Amino acid sequence: MSAARSPFVEGAKALVTGGSRGIGAAVAVTLAEQGCDVAVNYRSHADKAGEVADRIRGLGRDCLLLRADVSDEAQVTAMYQELRAAWGTLDVAVLNSGVTADGHLAAMSGAKWRQVVDTNLTGSFLTAREATKLMYVGGGAIVLVSSTSGIAGRAGQANYAASKAGVIALGRTLAYEVAARGIRVNVVAPGFVDTDMVKGLSPAHRARAQQDIPMGRMGTPEEVAQAAAFLAGAGASYITGKVLTVDGGMIPV
Repeated sequence: MSAARSPFVEGAKALVTGGSRGIGAAVAVTLAEQGCDVAVNYRSHADKAGEVADRIRGLGRDCLLLRADVSDEAQVTAMYQELRAAWGTLDVAVLNSGVTADGHLAAMSGAKWRQVVDTNLTGSFLTAREATKLMYVGGGAIVLVSSTSGIAGRAGQANYAASKAGVIALGRTLAYEVAARGIRVNVVAPGFVDTDMVKGLSPAHRARAQQDIPMGRMGTPEEVAQAAAFLAGAGASYITGKVLTVDGGMIPV
């Protein structure tokens, strides 16, 4: 995409957390295609993160690789310090890191609950807080990645659904707090998307899930990435505090 047609200023600086695979990788590449330099955060899968970085650099964009566990405050702070030292600014943050550890509530351990909530919700808080600090003078756009589980709930996902509902509340609240600073905050809520997380479902579970999707298929990471890039870009300049579901029509809104 040429700079003239891009929804971003040429060379805008973007951060994508959980950017080594799936939706995060697709977002990172999409933003690079649209003219952004991209910092790719990852916790593990360094090889996959390196592949994403190679794709971004192959598009002629700068790429930083930032290893950090977003649930760890010290690691998040250090990651943003590294980003600030390299770029000095941040225009876009797509906060995508997330994990699942499914199980029915009555049998769920405290450790399994904390694992998911610490990464998905506390991680979103920590990364959004630090992104806000970098954008507080010049403005910017934050996109939090939630899930349709956080809107409608889903059996066996009490920890995941609660964390993703919290991400929605976090995004809406932050949008009120920072709108006057020129910072927009929105949430994208994917449904069933063909990532490693969903590929782990049994064939029977996948078939049942697809029956609930009016479009009759799973989404792709690239389709979610396009929605996140829209919310982060100039085309959404008068949109803040909103939740965009990307789910094939599964959740009425």
